[in-house]
Amino acid sequence: HAAVFASGLAAENAILQAYLKPGDEIVIPQDVYGGTYRLLSKVYQPTGCIVRQVDIADHSAFEAALSSRTRLVWIESPTNPRLLIYDIARICATAHAKGALVVVDNTFATPYFQQPFSLGADLVVHSVTKYLAGHSDLIQGAVLARDAAVFEPVKFLQNATGAVPSPFDCWLTLRGLKTLELRMERHALNATAIADALLRHPLVKAVYFPGHVDHPGHQIARRQMTGFGGMVSFELDGTVDEVVSFVSSRRFFALGESLGGVKSLLCHPARMTHASIPAETRHALGLSDTLIRLSPGCEHPNDLVADLIDGLDALAAGTHRASVVAHEV
Repeated sequence: HAAVFASGLAAENAILQAYLKPGDEIVIPQDVYGGTYRLLSKVYQPTGCIVRQVDIADHSAFEAALSSRTRLVWIESPTNPRLLIYDIARICATAHAKGALVVVDNTFATPYFQQPFSLGADLVVHSVTKYLAGHSDLIQGAVLARDAAVFEPVKFLQNATGAVPSPFDCWLTLRGLKTLELRMERHALNATAIADALLRHPLVKAVYFPGHVDHPGHQIARRQMTGFGGMVSFELDGTVDEVVSFVSSRRFFALGESLGGVKSLLCHPARMTHASIPAETRHALGLSDTLIRLSPGCEHPNDLVADLIDGLDALAAGTHRASVVAHEV
């Protein structure tokens, strides 16, 4: 069963509106899309819904967060923006034992690399805007369900609230799906090349990519995914001003909040996708102000790697010159 919506957030809202009433609880991970956080904290919490944000990778903490009032467990895997990986099958088994439904945001992985229903998920949500459509020229969302009874209230809201996409956007999505396999293979190839190159640069403090063996979720990703996806994030060992300079001056990577298109994009989550999360909350959740999220497109990997390394080298040279001048003064 599937229903498409005018945006990814409209799709999310349909699930939340269908299943959350005042007094109900939802459990979400610490690393979550800023739009999801904003929707829950600014729209649903004020109505009396209870949002429990925990480290879902810590299974004991996750179990402790569940109660008889938990209606939904909402996860992303890989997460936005730090690409954390969660054991979907184990989370589903634990949540179901408590009577809760599990929603998996599969936007980053796509059905090509991960199929949450086979792991026990009840509902899957996609920002179709991203990889499924793949060309950064439409806005759309989708909700899928295995069970007709679980799907029915979502489908009702799609019709009742009118949050439907235009026919032309649907046509564009069908166009994009025809090349999903080809695009995802290239996205993944480029992501691997970029992650490996970033790991070797002295201005890179940390690289977040589930394909690296030292990633904390690497083994889980190998088990539940058929590839590691096309996203990479990294922390710059520098200042916020240097981050702004870096993301604003790349040749092949355009600055934008979106992702998953054939054109490479990058963003600064602290000032863009996750700006709606208060700074103190971001810091408590481990979201650094110098984190940069990359969405490699379908360009040649050599061009993308060179673009990023050239920018980092320029920052390093500028930092060195500044320190020399300061020392001479």
